[in-house]
Order: sequence, then C-alpha cells, then structure tokens
Amino acid sequence: MKHWALATGVALALTAVVTTPALAEGIEGFGAAAGSLGENRGTAGGIGAVTGSTASTGNTDAARSTGGTAPKAVSNATAAPVSGGVYFRHKGSGVEVLTYRGDRSSGGPTAGAGAFAGQFAVAPDGRRIAWIDDKNRLRVTSADGPRMGTVIAKNAAYGGPCLTPAWSADGKRIAYPVKGTGEAMTVAVIGPDGRGRFNAGKTSGPCHLTWSADGRTLAGYAGDTDGVHLLDTRRRTSSRAPGVRLANHVESLSPDGRRVVVNAIGANAPGGDGSWPLSFTPSIYDTRTGAKVAIPVKGRLLGARYLRDGRLAVRVKGTSANTIVVLSRSGKEIQRMAEPAGAKNLGLLWLLG
Repeated sequence: MKHWALATGVALALTAVVTTPALAEGIEGFGAAAGSLGENRGTAGGIGAVTGSTASTGNTDAARSTGGTAPKAVSNATAAPVSGGVYFRHKGSGVEVLTYRGDRSSGGPTAGAGAFAGQFAVAPDGRRIAWIDDKNRLRVTSADGPRMGTVIAKNAAYGGPCLTPAWSADGKRIAYPVKGTGEAMTVAVIGPDGRGRFNAGKTSGPCHLTWSADGRTLAGYAGDTDGVHLLDTRRRTSSRAPGVRLANHVESLSPDGRRVVVNAIGANAPGGDGSWPLSFTPSIYDTRTGAKVAIPVKGRLLGARYLRDGRLAVRVKGTSANTIVVLSRSGKEIQRMAEPAGAKNLGLLWLLG
C-alpha cells in the first residue's frame, strides 16, 4: 500500500510521524565509555564501504562534476577522536541546533524565526542551516548571521517537510530539490554562498536527500514511499535502489554509495508526514545487489549513519543516556561511548572531531 500526500508535484506520506536522529558523520565517540571494545565483534558481511559504486555506474574518478574533489580516505587507525556532537530539536515551527562538547552544550543556529522550517539540513560543522521557505527560497542561516539567513536560490521546491536539502560531506555544496511538477524532480547543487549552481539531474526519490562522502551519489526516497532512488551527479542519471520496497526516510550513504541506510516500512505501516525523524530503526541495503546487510549491534537501535571514512556509527537507546557504537569497515566494533544525558531526546546529526 502506498502512502500519498501532495506537495509540489511530489507525493508525501500522510499518516503518523516517524521520529529519527540523523546520525554521526564523524569519527570516534565522546563521553564516558559504555562498554568494552570487545563486545559485538563480527564482520556483518562487510558492513562498511565497499570498493565500487552505485547500481548503474562505476566510481573511480577522484574529481566529481560537483566541482569539488573527493575527500581523502582516512584509515580507522589514524582517525581523530570525536570530542562532541551536533544535535537538533524542533522549536515551534522552526529548528534549533545544539552542539555538545562533553556534557556542555552551546547554542547554534536556528531556522524559521516564526516561519515553517521543516525542510532543513544542518552543515557538518553544525554552524549553518540550509532551509527552504514558503516562497521557494533556499536560505542559509548561521548563528552570527541575519535572523532569517541569506537567500542563495529562489527556485527550491516547497510544499512538504520531506523535500529537504543536503550538505556535502565537506560542507562546500548544498543539493536541493527544484520546484516543478512531474514524476521526476530536478535536483540542483549550489555553494552555500549562492555561487556555482548547476542541475545534477532528475530523480524520482527527492525526499530526505543524502550525499555520499565521495560527492558523487545522492539518495532519496519517493514521496509516496515507494522505494529509494540513487542520483549519479556525474552522469546525471537516476536509478532505483534494489531491495528497498517501501521507505519513509533515507539517513545515509556509505562514502562510495554502495550501502544505503533507510527506515524501511511494511505495506500497511504509517508513511509519516515527511518530517526528518528523531529516531528510527535502521536497515542497510547493498545498492548494487539489493541484499540487506546485518547490523551486529544489540539493543534497541535508534539510527545509524556511515562516517566519512567508511565506518558505521549506530545509536542505541539507553536508560539515562544513549550510546554510540562505531563499527569498522569490516563490521567489527571498535568504539563504544555514552552520549551526554542532555542529548537523549535530541536528534543527532553529526559527530565532531
């Protein structure tokens, strides 16, 4: 059963909200240790990044058509430890960002200022928010900038919270859905200063866009929840990810686009209203074969996200504080850390080194 609602030519889910954290994009964790490094060790069938690309294309070029260069690979052994995290919470019709260093929090940028700001994305450094207002304008707001931010594009799709922009892993580019009608929606890429805009192609999965760390692949789900689609920004072609039948959230891609983290739903499950969730039960699929990849972490999982170097960070529900479990590219547990208690009910967006 599909879950429909209409927004700027794209179907959005109608029923109850699914709450989710967008999870860690950094490296090792912060806070007090919550378990030994030896627990839950296993390969999970190669849960991290795998050499190769998305379903229909190769992925060997270092420089992408997005105008940037692919980030250098960082080995698990040499990655810098994380010292904090970037979180969000909904504040009225807007969004507020909070940064934690240890147990101390500091306020960050807000989006909306009285206007609806459900279509938002936070930069990897936690200092900027890209959001779409009700006049189809893409804005970027910083903590020390103008209250409503700066308009960097005037052709963004507005009409439902699922049509969110997406920051590249290096924070130098923003992908966003372009207003219009049709089965497939155009995705544009622009710098946070409003320069260098170009169209990256059309996709039937414009909801909850997420970008692979190599800068090549964008993934999003269809507005009626009927599957996940991959947009190759170099070839400007889109294909449906195999294996994912229904989904109402796309959280993350592995750095090479070979794995996708989603909230998969059943045929009779609520589709949600398209809001970026505070927690979800993560499922991982191979974007080439469609195989579902196991996550070797026990407990109630609240989300998962691939880190920029190919490791996987998994958020696990706790009593007084949640726990982040970091898995190596081969699926072995290499880090376990407690989140700050004050962040327990917040959405986690990034980890800071």
